[in-house]
Amino acid sequence: MTTSTISKGMCAAAALLTICYLPACGEEKDDTAVEQGELSSTCELEKDSCNEDLLCTEDKDGEGVCTLPPGAECMPDDDDLDNGGCALTAVCEEPAAEGDAGADARPTCRILEGEECEPDEDYCADGLLCAEIASGGHRCFGPVVLVGKVTDTSTAKPVAGAHVIGIDDEGSAATSVAVSGADGSYSLTVPVPRNDDGSPTDESFTLRAAAQDYQNFPFGVRVALPITVEDADADGSGWVVDNALTQVGLIPLPEGERYRVSGSLAGVSKESNLTGVLIVASGADGAFSATTDKDGTFTIFNVPNGDYEVAGYGAELQIDPGSAKVSGKDVSGVVLDERDDDTVTVSGNIQIVNASGGSLTSVILVVEDTFDMDAARGEVPRGLRAPRTGKPNIDGDFTIEGVPDGDYVVLAAYENDDLVRDPDTNIAGTDFVHIQVAAKDGTTLSISDSFKVTEALAVIAPGTDEPEAVSAPPTLRWADDSSEDWYDVRVFDAFGNEVWNSLQLPGVSGQDEVTVDYGGPLDAGMYYQFRVSSWRQPGKGDAAPISTTEDLRGVFFKPAAK
Repeated sequence: MTTSTISKGMCAAAALLTICYLPACGEEKDDTAVEQGELSSTCELEKDSCNEDLLCTEDKDGEGVCTLPPGAECMPDDDDLDNGGCALTAVCEEPAAEGDAGADARPTCRILEGEECEPDEDYCADGLLCAEIASGGHRCFGPVVLVGKVTDTSTAKPVAGAHVIGIDDEGSAATSVAVSGADGSYSLTVPVPRNDDGSPTDESFTLRAAAQDYQNFPFGVRVALPITVEDADADGSGWVVDNALTQVGLIPLPEGERYRVSGSLAGVSKESNLTGVLIVASGADGAFSATTDKDGTFTIFNVPNGDYEVAGYGAELQIDPGSAKVSGKDVSGVVLDERDDDTVTVSGNIQIVNASGGSLTSVILVVEDTFDMDAARGEVPRGLRAPRTGKPNIDGDFTIEGVPDGDYVVLAAYENDDLVRDPDTNIAGTDFVHIQVAAKDGTTLSISDSFKVTEALAVIAPGTDEPEAVSAPPTLRWADDSSEDWYDVRVFDAFGNEVWNSLQLPGVSGQDEVTVDYGGPLDAGMYYQFRVSSWRQPGKGDAAPISTTEDLRGVFFKPAAK
């Protein structure tokens, strides 16, 4: 409790307690204390001229006055005090809710919107948070919130109890986990640097979502598209993003016995980054994954009966694996411990061939146990990418630092950068590269294989840049290769099953695009991706693929009837 002077030699009652102000009741006046400035007395701005625990701030006339600092207990009912003793840049505020600050919660000075604050001592007024300002410093502003609903893609009904988390461009958790309500709704407050007026800067996030008896999102042919917050709508209390990208549809899994495995990184130092660590439970029936919350907790959904190794992966972090035995019920209390070993730097080289000038790409490490050979994708731990954040910038040598022990598949040109891994496995540098990282073998690992990357076949429709809704079987369209003899077209569902193909489709001449009518299933709520490879057979030699469509394009779906 702050016990500073209101007026010389007076006692005042506040919050059911008697507070004595300097000089204390019954004591002689302390001339030194008076000269330093008591609560509500005048003071010299820019000088430490107030008693300890008081601040010299401007009053409404621009004069200096000694006031209570942010976070200090204030006295809203005292008629001798302006604003309960708080500065004009603050408000004497009652606790936001009963028990908000414990049983002894009392009114405190809280910083008003737009005023400066300290991130380590967030004393912003109710409904505000201490936000980073792009031009420097921190100020109190309303939150930036992602709002949406989680629904069943096959029925459009809400999914309650789904876990939704916001991920930054490094793959780390940027938010706590939100659990969807009975109507499927969720809300995530995301940390975003602000402009001087409090509006969010150009930042983006992706979503991860999981629920019992539903396929994780993202997974397989479904990718999480970046949600840009720069154009968030101001709603009077902050900024809200509520659009198609914040609506999450989960695909129901086939019937089967599946359970939850939950735990925490309780054995990992709090000085380490506990957020966004990829947790993988690996067993005879496959690998199942989740991402840790900001406090290091995790829940892996839909794990079948069996024995599992539970491992954690994240840049700059070595974690000893744990174990879980699933036998007819949920498993909780799995604790993963940190290991003191150094992480490893992985380096290598890519060669971009037969692509337009200035082409740049990225390289990622996928946890081996999660890798799907047919889909050529899997789970990427936070930070295990070159470059670690931002747009692709690799056109030769690459380095990925902070790699923990584990088995990985190295993938180049995985993102939508108009490039793909060269599909011709008859030449060097085109096979998938598998590496084993172990700190005991040293702190660097140089990959001897060079990755060949080539220009992708451009997807025209459907799903040029994002999953596209269709009401009927679509016509699949892509740009002509110009040097092909034929095309192979394959369509996969969200579970990775090949559901339709059109092989050795004759090449075209003198046309900008190639088309074929899709003749496979189109179930409401299911997602599909078409993939095209161009082939040539020079003379009597062996046929070889030339290029393919990109890994993340060509996705379409039929919405569920509402």
